[in-house]
Amino acid sequence: MKQLLQRAWLTRGWLACLLWPVAQVHGLAVRLRRALYRGGVLRSERFSVPVIVVGNVVAGGAGKTPLVMALVKHLQAQGLPVGVISRGYGRHGHKSLEVTPETSIQESGDEPALIKRATSAPVFVAPRRTDAVRALLAAYPATAVVVCDDGLQHYALQRDIEIAVFDDRGAGNGWLLPAGPLREPWPERKRLGLDLVLHTGQKPAFEGFTSRRQLADHALAADGRQVALSALRGRPLVALAGIATPEAFFAMLRARGLTLGKTIALPDHHDFADGGLSAYAGQTVLCTEKDAIKLFAMPALPGLELLAVPLAFSPEPAFFAAVDARLAPLLARPLSQLSQLPSVHGHQIT
Repeated sequence: MKQLLQRAWLTRGWLACLLWPVAQVHGLAVRLRRALYRGGVLRSERFSVPVIVVGNVVAGGAGKTPLVMALVKHLQAQGLPVGVISRGYGRHGHKSLEVTPETSIQESGDEPALIKRATSAPVFVAPRRTDAVRALLAAYPATAVVVCDDGLQHYALQRDIEIAVFDDRGAGNGWLLPAGPLREPWPERKRLGLDLVLHTGQKPAFEGFTSRRQLADHALAADGRQVALSALRGRPLVALAGIATPEAFFAMLRARGLTLGKTIALPDHHDFADGGLSAYAGQTVLCTEKDAIKLFAMPALPGLELLAVPLAFSPEPAFFAAVDARLAPLLARPLSQLSQLPSVHGHQIT
């Protein structure tokens, strides 16, 4: 059903037209909810530090987590103490907690764990993102900027900079869920305070900044050992991906000259609880870093070589310049002063 809907969302075919009346109800609900926040009927909270929200207008992943990691590293390079918050999609439990290297993936969720490993920034998860910000600032009061992974529609958290991420689907057929992929009307959402648009695909459908996505030249084993991708050419390989667009990962592997004897496309945030990899004993299995967060924590299977292939993601320099230009007036102290500090591990709704 999910695959059927995703195909339907690309055009205004019979299924999309059938669901169009339901999408109109969705649109009314979206606008009513926004009006309730704007009028103060529903409460939103502002914090003492700038909040940057990175999210999607379309349903499904579009590359926001790689952008969050790239953005955090960019700010850290300027000496800014940065913290990250997330709802922790797919995690077990509902308490607010800090994600540490010892936190189980079940407690944190895969994307917060990946962000923590990649950036070493403080990462907090909570069902309500405002609770996560509160816990983050209490534990790390020197935090200068908070980056929110997802939450573009979470208006209870006021934000200072909004960034929307789009992949090659663009806005799809331009209709709201469930007739199309849009969570909010587009381009109406852009006119209502969205600051920046970043495209993670190769064919931007409308104006916005671009980025480059490519696989690293090596894969990583659970013990940290690096294996050059060139050394894997000519070998029959199994590739799996539990991400929003598994085929994109498979295509990048093939573009690097690798032979994929079998591909396994899994749902986004797949938990691998079924232990299905035992069928590939004696083979080399390639996965994404996001999948490896879970798979490397599981007991090793005899004869199975499991390798994660990192993604090298880099927004164009003009994107970071635009972020810096919007952020500079919001900081309590100039970047030149903050860069001397030791490293520490909103929009009003209109």
